[in-house]
Amino acid sequence: MPIEIERKFLVKNLDFIKECTHKKQIEQGYLSKDPKRTVRIRIEEKKAFLTIKGETFDNGTSRIEVENEISIKDALELMKLCLPNPIKKIRYIINKNDFIFEVDVFKGENEGLIIAELELNSKNSRFPKPDWLGKEVTGQVEFYNSKL
Repeated sequence: MPIEIERKFLVKNLDFIKECTHKKQIEQGYLSKDPKRTVRIRIEEKKAFLTIKGETFDNGTSRIEVENEISIKDALELMKLCLPNPIKKIRYIINKNDFIFEVDVFKGENEGLIIAELELNSKNSRFPKPDWLGKEVTGQVEFYNSKL
């Protein structure tokens, strides 16, 4: 099973925007928000994905994740089955020394929240910490997208 290893941080300011290589609009809804298994539909502009994530371990840094691309048509139909209050955000992609930071600027009910995520090869990987990176919130359930 594929394991996602990810660290999450609050973002201090908007300085990351000048380092952005591209950005995309994202809307995602949840079919299940059970902490032991989340099932998410995500639409990223002209692509869509069905993602299943397991319960976190290693202090919230790791979990099983299976993601498959699906048609936009199927995603739109599945979004109708999702729980209320889908998440809307703009994702900024920043490449820093061969590490890719994904910075999500949330809209709607989560307006004002900015979270940076970084996927790693191992939980002990060393990575650059840009000045705009704030407090680490890895493993803090209140910052999981499924809880927003």
